[in-house]
Amino acid sequence: MNAQLVIATTVLTRRYDTLVAVDAIDLEVRRGLIFGLLGPNGAGKTTTIKMLTTLLPPTSGSATVAGFEVTAQPREVRRRIGYVPQLVSADGGLTAHENLVLSARLYRLPRAERRERIAAALEFMGLAGSADQLVRTYSGGMIRRLELALAMLHRPDVLFLDEPTIGLDPLARRAVWERLENLRGQWGTTVLITTHDMEEADVLCDEIALMHQGRIAALGTPAELKAGVGPEATLDDVFTQVAGGTIEAGGSYRDVHRARRIAHRLG
Repeated sequence: MNAQLVIATTVLTRRYDTLVAVDAIDLEVRRGLIFGLLGPNGAGKTTTIKMLTTLLPPTSGSATVAGFEVTAQPREVRRRIGYVPQLVSADGGLTAHENLVLSARLYRLPRAERRERIAAALEFMGLAGSADQLVRTYSGGMIRRLELALAMLHRPDVLFLDEPTIGLDPLARRAVWERLENLRGQWGTTVLITTHDMEEADVLCDEIALMHQGRIAALGTPAELKAGVGPEATLDDVFTQVAGGTIEAGGSYRDVHRARRIAHRLG
């Protein structure tokens, strides 16, 4: 495997009986990129992430993440990734600090490093002043920043984010974008995100794969994809050409939990 490739798939496929959710995709993601998976509901984005994070076995094909094969070496893959799903993953009944302590134990961080790592994570995500508040009192943007802190506490090679800003207002969304750019800049983290937000993809992603009916229908930088449609084209135009439609995107802990649950159910 090329040392610069952090994610690589070869005819990666997932079937559910007669439904082909992911259809023989070939994908390469280079180190240090923010890479976007776009597509309508049911296109196969979440299924792809679940296979790459070892949560779902492929029906056929192969994939490597951080140099390890997801089927043959799942434990090694898990040690080197962070994952933030669509559904709320932070525990609302705990404080941010307590959530991070639990995460540090699960990742088996050395006891001598835990306090410093947790303090640095809270500061980096702008949560130091609210570390002792219950997460159920947090806004949607604060919850997402905490979830990023939880996923990054062990400093993984690859961070997977499924709809990272779903349900957030514009200010909270841009705060998450800023943190992701800083993560990439500070630690060289490779980020793979799924999103329905064309502005997010255009601003944040270095490269994009647009999925449709389980296949990769278009691949390139945002500029390349737009240029392929026309001189004044937007990513919405690219999506419309490839998938024949448009994408629409969307508080409190309860609001965010409900929004993500609905998005998860819709695929």
